[in-house]
Amino acid sequence: MAVLNLCFCSKIAPLPNPPKSLSLRQISSSQSQPINPSFPLPSYRTPQDAQTQSHLSSLCESISKASVLTLLSASLVFASNPALAFKGGGPYGSEVTRGQDLSGKDFSGKTLIKQDFKTSILRQANFKGAKLLGASFFDADLTGADLSEADLRGADFSLANVTKANLSNANLEGALATGNTSFRGSIISGADFTDVPLREDQREYLCKVADGVNPMTGNETKETLLCK
Repeated sequence: MAVLNLCFCSKIAPLPNPPKSLSLRQISSSQSQPINPSFPLPSYRTPQDAQTQSHLSSLCESISKASVLTLLSASLVFASNPALAFKGGGPYGSEVTRGQDLSGKDFSGKTLIKQDFKTSILRQANFKGAKLLGASFFDADLTGADLSEADLRGADFSLANVTKANLSNANLEGALATGNTSFRGSIISGADFTDVPLREDQREYLCKVADGVNPMTGNETKETLLCK
Protein backbone atom coordinates (compact mmCIF):
# COMPACT_ATOMS: atom_id res chain seq x y z
CA MET A 1 0.00 0.00 0.00
CA ALA A 2 2.85 2.36 0.91
CA VAL A 3 4.60 1.68 -2.41
CA LEU A 4 1.40 2.34 -4.32
CA ASN A 5 0.83 5.63 -2.55
CA LEU A 6 4.39 6.77 -3.17
CA CYS A 7 4.12 5.90 -6.85
CA PHE A 8 0.86 7.81 -7.09
CA CYS A 9 2.32 10.87 -5.44
CA SER A 10 5.47 10.79 -7.57
CA LYS A 11 3.32 11.19 -10.68
CA ILE A 12 1.89 14.53 -9.55
CA ALA A 13 4.11 16.84 -11.58
CA PRO A 14 4.27 20.57 -10.89
CA LEU A 15 2.02 22.68 -13.06
CA PRO A 16 3.85 24.82 -15.67
CA ASN A 17 4.80 28.37 -14.74
CA PRO A 18 3.14 31.17 -16.68
CA PRO A 19 5.29 32.51 -19.55
CA LYS A 20 6.91 35.87 -19.48
CA SER A 21 5.33 38.79 -21.32
CA LEU A 22 5.50 38.51 -25.07
CA SER A 23 6.70 41.40 -27.18
CA LEU A 24 4.62 42.72 -30.09
CA ARG A 25 7.22 41.36 -32.51
CA GLN A 26 6.92 37.84 -30.99
CA ILE A 27 3.11 38.03 -31.11
CA SER A 28 3.06 39.07 -34.74
CA SER A 29 5.66 36.46 -35.60
CA SER A 30 3.66 33.71 -33.91
CA GLN A 31 0.48 34.78 -35.69
CA SER A 32 2.18 34.40 -39.04
CA GLN A 33 3.15 30.81 -38.31
CA PRO A 34 0.64 28.01 -38.92
CA ILE A 35 -0.56 26.22 -35.82
CA ASN A 36 0.76 22.67 -35.44
CA PRO A 37 -2.09 20.54 -34.04
CA SER A 38 0.37 17.94 -32.66
CA PHE A 39 2.23 20.53 -30.59
CA PRO A 40 0.75 20.73 -27.06
CA LEU A 41 -0.56 24.14 -26.17
CA PRO A 42 0.92 25.59 -22.96
CA SER A 43 -1.18 25.65 -19.84
CA TYR A 44 -1.03 28.45 -17.34
CA ARG A 45 -0.92 28.08 -13.61
CA THR A 46 -3.21 30.28 -11.62
CA PRO A 47 -2.97 30.88 -7.85
CA GLN A 48 -5.79 28.38 -7.43
CA ASP A 49 -3.70 25.73 -9.29
CA ALA A 50 -0.75 26.34 -7.00
CA GLN A 51 -2.97 25.98 -3.96
CA THR A 52 -4.45 22.73 -5.31
CA GLN A 53 -1.00 21.27 -5.92
CA SER A 54 0.04 22.18 -2.36
CA HIS A 55 -3.03 20.39 -0.97
CA LEU A 56 -2.34 17.29 -3.08
CA SER A 57 1.29 17.16 -1.93
CA SER A 58 0.25 17.39 1.72
CA LEU A 59 -2.39 14.70 1.21
CA CYS A 60 0.09 12.31 -0.44
CA GLU A 61 2.59 12.85 2.35
CA SER A 62 -0.04 12.03 4.98
CA ILE A 63 -1.19 8.88 3.13
CA SER A 64 2.39 7.65 2.73
CA LYS A 65 3.15 8.11 6.43
CA ALA A 66 -0.06 6.32 7.43
CA SER A 67 0.74 3.38 5.11
CA VAL A 68 4.25 3.02 6.51
CA LEU A 69 2.88 3.01 10.08
CA THR A 70 0.32 0.35 9.12
CA LEU A 71 2.98 -1.93 7.66
CA LEU A 72 5.20 -1.39 10.70
CA SER A 73 2.35 -2.29 13.06
CA ALA A 74 1.62 -5.49 11.12
CA SER A 75 5.29 -6.47 11.29
CA LEU A 76 5.33 -6.00 15.06
CA VAL A 77 2.23 -8.21 15.46
CA PHE A 78 3.80 -11.10 13.56
CA ALA A 79 7.08 -10.65 15.40
CA SER A 80 5.34 -10.82 18.80
CA ASN A 81 3.40 -13.97 17.90
CA PRO A 82 5.48 -16.35 15.73
CA ALA A 83 2.60 -18.82 15.44
CA LEU A 84 0.66 -16.34 13.32
CA ALA A 85 3.51 -16.17 10.83
CA PHE A 86 3.04 -19.80 9.81
CA LYS A 87 0.24 -21.13 7.66
CA GLY A 88 -2.13 -23.10 9.85
CA GLY A 89 -0.54 -21.97 13.10
CA GLY A 90 -2.73 -22.43 16.17
CA PRO A 91 -3.37 -19.80 18.83
CA TYR A 92 -2.55 -22.10 21.76
CA GLY A 93 0.67 -23.52 23.11
CA SER A 94 4.23 -22.61 22.23
CA GLU A 95 4.49 -24.63 19.03
CA VAL A 96 2.78 -24.67 15.64
CA THR A 97 0.97 -28.01 15.61
CA ARG A 98 -1.74 -27.54 12.99
CA GLY A 99 -1.28 -29.23 9.63
CA GLN A 100 2.11 -30.63 10.65
CA ASP A 101 3.76 -34.06 10.45
CA LEU A 102 4.29 -34.87 14.13
CA SER A 103 4.61 -38.63 13.83
CA GLY A 104 6.20 -40.20 16.90
CA LYS A 105 6.48 -36.88 18.75
CA ASP A 106 6.42 -37.03 22.56
CA PHE A 107 3.68 -34.92 24.19
CA SER A 108 3.36 -37.14 27.27
CA GLY A 109 2.35 -35.35 30.47
CA LYS A 110 2.14 -31.94 28.77
CA THR A 111 -0.60 -29.36 29.29
CA LEU A 112 -2.03 -28.74 25.81
CA ILE A 113 -5.42 -27.24 26.59
CA LYS A 114 -7.28 -26.26 23.39
CA GLN A 115 -4.18 -27.07 21.34
CA ASP A 116 -4.83 -27.04 17.58
CA PHE A 117 -3.84 -30.33 15.87
CA LYS A 118 -6.24 -29.99 12.93
CA THR A 119 -5.24 -32.11 9.89
CA SER A 120 -1.90 -33.07 11.49
CA ILE A 121 -0.24 -36.47 11.12
CA LEU A 122 0.17 -37.87 14.65
CA ARG A 123 0.96 -41.52 13.98
CA GLN A 124 2.48 -43.23 17.05
CA ALA A 125 2.59 -39.86 18.85
CA ASN A 126 2.78 -40.10 22.64
CA PHE A 127 0.06 -38.21 24.56
CA LYS A 128 0.11 -40.39 27.67
CA GLY A 129 -1.22 -38.47 30.68
CA ALA A 130 -1.45 -35.20 28.70
CA LYS A 131 -4.08 -32.56 29.48
CA LEU A 132 -5.87 -32.05 26.18
CA LEU A 133 -9.14 -30.42 27.25
CA GLY A 134 -10.84 -28.89 24.21
CA ALA A 135 -7.97 -29.82 21.89
CA SER A 136 -8.81 -30.17 18.21
CA PHE A 137 -7.85 -33.33 16.31
CA PHE A 138 -10.21 -32.51 13.44
CA ASP A 139 -9.30 -34.67 10.40
CA ALA A 140 -6.03 -35.69 12.09
CA ASP A 141 -4.32 -39.07 11.72
CA LEU A 142 -3.85 -40.61 15.19
CA THR A 143 -3.13 -44.14 14.03
CA GLY A 144 -1.29 -46.01 16.77
CA ALA A 145 -1.09 -42.93 19.03
CA ASP A 146 -0.81 -43.38 22.81
CA LEU A 147 -3.66 -41.43 24.46
CA SER A 148 -3.76 -43.51 27.61
CA GLU A 149 -4.67 -41.69 30.83
CA ALA A 150 -5.08 -38.46 28.83
CA ASP A 151 -7.66 -35.84 29.76
CA LEU A 152 -9.59 -35.45 26.48
CA ARG A 153 -12.74 -33.80 27.79
CA GLY A 154 -14.38 -31.72 25.06
CA ALA A 155 -11.72 -32.67 22.48
CA ASP A 156 -12.75 -32.70 18.81
CA PHE A 157 -12.12 -35.97 16.96
CA SER A 158 -14.43 -35.18 14.03
CA LEU A 159 -13.28 -36.99 10.85
CA ALA A 160 -10.17 -38.16 12.72
CA ASN A 161 -8.50 -41.53 12.23
CA VAL A 162 -8.09 -42.99 15.74
CA THR A 163 -7.52 -46.60 14.66
CA LYS A 164 -5.23 -48.83 16.73
CA ALA A 165 -4.76 -46.05 19.31
CA ASN A 166 -4.35 -46.64 23.03
CA LEU A 167 -7.22 -44.93 24.88
CA SER A 168 -7.01 -46.95 28.08
CA ASN A 169 -8.12 -44.98 31.16
CA ALA A 170 -8.57 -41.84 29.02
CA ASN A 171 -11.36 -39.41 29.87
CA LEU A 172 -13.30 -38.40 26.73
CA GLU A 173 -16.34 -36.84 28.40
CA GLY A 174 -18.14 -34.53 25.97
CA ALA A 175 -15.66 -35.15 23.15
CA LEU A 176 -16.84 -34.89 19.52
CA ALA A 177 -16.60 -37.91 17.23
CA THR A 178 -18.85 -37.04 14.31
CA GLY A 179 -18.48 -37.89 10.64
CA ASN A 180 -16.20 -40.77 9.69
CA THR A 181 -14.27 -40.89 12.99
CA SER A 182 -12.94 -44.43 13.42
CA PHE A 183 -11.80 -46.17 16.63
CA ARG A 184 -11.24 -49.54 14.95
CA GLY A 185 -8.58 -51.64 16.66
CA SER A 186 -8.15 -49.16 19.54
CA ILE A 187 -7.65 -50.17 23.18
CA ILE A 188 -10.45 -48.59 25.24
CA SER A 189 -10.17 -50.43 28.56
CA GLY A 190 -11.21 -48.03 31.33
CA ALA A 191 -11.97 -45.19 28.87
CA ASP A 192 -14.88 -42.84 29.65
CA PHE A 193 -17.10 -42.04 26.61
CA THR A 194 -19.79 -40.11 28.53
CA ASP A 195 -21.80 -37.85 26.20
CA VAL A 196 -19.64 -38.69 23.16
CA PRO A 197 -21.87 -38.67 20.02
CA LEU A 198 -20.80 -41.85 18.22
CA ARG A 199 -22.17 -43.36 15.02
CA GLU A 200 -24.21 -46.43 15.79
CA ASP A 201 -21.80 -48.75 13.98
CA GLN A 202 -18.88 -47.34 16.01
CA ARG A 203 -20.83 -47.69 19.26
CA GLU A 204 -21.67 -51.33 18.50
CA TYR A 205 -18.05 -52.10 17.69
CA LEU A 206 -16.69 -50.41 20.84
CA CYS A 207 -19.25 -52.16 23.02
CA LYS A 208 -17.81 -55.52 21.91
CA VAL A 209 -14.34 -54.66 23.19
CA ALA A 210 -15.22 -52.35 26.11
CA ASP A 211 -14.22 -53.24 29.66
CA GLY A 212 -12.83 -51.69 32.82
CA VAL A 213 -13.57 -48.63 34.94
CA ASN A 214 -12.14 -45.16 34.45
CA PRO A 215 -9.88 -44.31 37.44
CA MET A 216 -10.63 -40.56 37.23
CA THR A 217 -14.43 -40.68 36.99
CA GLY A 218 -15.23 -44.10 38.42
CA ASN A 219 -17.51 -44.82 35.43
CA GLU A 220 -17.59 -48.19 33.71
CA THR A 221 -16.62 -48.00 30.05
CA LYS A 222 -19.62 -50.07 28.91
CA GLU A 223 -22.04 -47.81 30.76
CA THR A 224 -20.57 -44.65 29.23
CA LEU A 225 -21.01 -46.21 25.78
CA LEU A 226 -24.67 -47.01 26.58
CA CYS A 227 -24.03 -50.61 25.63
CA LYS A 228 -27.13 -52.82 25.67
